[in-house]
Amino acid sequence: MSTGPRKRHGELRWGILFIFPWIVGFLVFVLFPLLFSLYYSFTNYNLIGSPAWTGIKNYTGLLSDNLFYISLWNTIYMVILGLPLHLVGALIVALMLSANVKGLAVYRAIYYLPSVIPLVAAALLWRWIFNPMFGILNAGLSHLGLPQPGWLIDPVWSKPALILMGFWGIGGSMVLYLASIKDMPKELYEVADIDGANWLQKILRITLPMISPIIFFNLITGVIGYFQYFTQAYILSATGYGSQMQVGGPRDSTMFYALYLYINAFRYFAMGKASAMAWILFVILMISTLVIFRSSARWVYYGGETRS
Repeated sequence: MSTGPRKRHGELRWGILFIFPWIVGFLVFVLFPLLFSLYYSFTNYNLIGSPAWTGIKNYTGLLSDNLFYISLWNTIYMVILGLPLHLVGALIVALMLSANVKGLAVYRAIYYLPSVIPLVAAALLWRWIFNPMFGILNAGLSHLGLPQPGWLIDPVWSKPALILMGFWGIGGSMVLYLASIKDMPKELYEVADIDGANWLQKILRITLPMISPIIFFNLITGVIGYFQYFTQAYILSATGYGSQMQVGGPRDSTMFYALYLYINAFRYFAMGKASAMAWILFVILMISTLVIFRSSARWVYYGGETRS
């Protein structure tokens, strides 16, 4: 006796029932806010009165906002310079930790543990480290007879300081690289040794192609994360208290895109302008990820695939 259609309908009802809480959460907390933010981006809205339709005024207004360009440049600076350095740093650490040496588990824990420290706590710690007068970083440079930069109070050194701090959290990417390296077939290295390949040739010809999917994943997530760079800049650049608190200094050198968006939304209550900035960021991220995905066919290798 066949009960196919009736059974499938019953399974469908039970399936919908089980995912119903997720559907409600998606509609309430994702889809509706997304659509409302798109609507608000075409209005003048301050959270108190009713939204007033202004068309594309918020978008055209950003084109004449100098701080908008500064924040966008600061963010692109971190994406172009900070992200590659952190990806390469994580890869170098992973290669070192893939060697068979005594106490390797301890070394892996030492390199990974900083990445699980809450970001706010880490930022407060580095704010003390970067203190130009009492910080241990400048104290160490002084003992070595090297110049002591102003770090967070110098617009020339503020972004490099944030990049330096970023190496503190490379543990997450490092673990992914390390897992991929340890999962590689050992026969590939044995054949390379027979052919007389040196360590650099083995890294360039074997290791990097084999772990290219992980590099691709870290690159995509890194681009998305760095375009939303916020917490570190907010904590490290904050001066003053309460309504007098200023962020993004010195001289707007750490005014990143997400930070400027936050200021417009929750300090000036310009929700329309902030929503427009959010959608511009969405378009930038979509284009960036699309370019990376399109280029991946030329440099990302997946095991088992054949190429002509």
